[in-house]
Amino acid sequence: MIIDIHTHAFDSKVAERAVSGIEEESGITPYTRGTPEQLIRRMDEWGVDMAAVLPIATKPSQQKTINDWAAALAEREPRLIMFGTVHPDAEDCIEEVGRIKSLGLKGIKLHPDYQNFMADDPKLDSLYTAIAKSGLPMLIHAGWDCHSPELVHCPPVRALRMIERHRDLKVILAHLGGNDRWEQVLELIAGHDGEVYLDTAFTAKCPDKLMAEIIRTHGSDRVMLGSDCPWESTQKIIEKIMRLPLSTREREEILGANAQRLFGL
Repeated sequence: MIIDIHTHAFDSKVAERAVSGIEEESGITPYTRGTPEQLIRRMDEWGVDMAAVLPIATKPSQQKTINDWAAALAEREPRLIMFGTVHPDAEDCIEEVGRIKSLGLKGIKLHPDYQNFMADDPKLDSLYTAIAKSGLPMLIHAGWDCHSPELVHCPPVRALRMIERHRDLKVILAHLGGNDRWEQVLELIAGHDGEVYLDTAFTAKCPDKLMAEIIRTHGSDRVMLGSDCPWESTQKIIEKIMRLPLSTREREEILGANAQRLFGL
């Protein structure tokens, strides 16, 4: 089973506006216009069995509406593994963690660049603790992002401080632990113990040798396929994983087995 754990889709009412804004900001031509139906068509084209959709509340007022939409989409599209989202500035963000679990969503997505927080800020400790107690995995954007090019909100050194303060947290550091900060990931993050996972989203430009070294150092049992669709092709990332000097078992773990275990599929 091929499972892409890092994709994005939006309610059809806002999809075009959301994608157009990021397209203009990033200069990247997307592979979809942001609707779930277009994502599923791409999954069929690329041979992907299931995909996790990661919504982001960019304002505190959005979290409940987005989570209700995610739960409804999960009911309608069984191939989509729906995450919920909380905004750290929402007064009820901790309560929303419990509601996300009650809705049957499979994880929680945070994006420090869009939500304007530093990953290791102590003000998030109570939220991280609540997520850890829920048992849900938390996927957090790590490394550089075009939305905040001058200030990286979750560089490897801050990610390390966060995970060391919250060792009972199931955390997925997106973009192989830190987009465009992979040498630092190898030095600081790779091999860290506990339930610290990495995904492969948007790693096409990561040198193959460095990517293989990070995977081997961290352990293929804690690395999962991710693309960042619509901003990258899952097929391209699969092809990259297949050409790395990995064993059949290691590839199978990354391409789907680890996600099946983590999400209880």
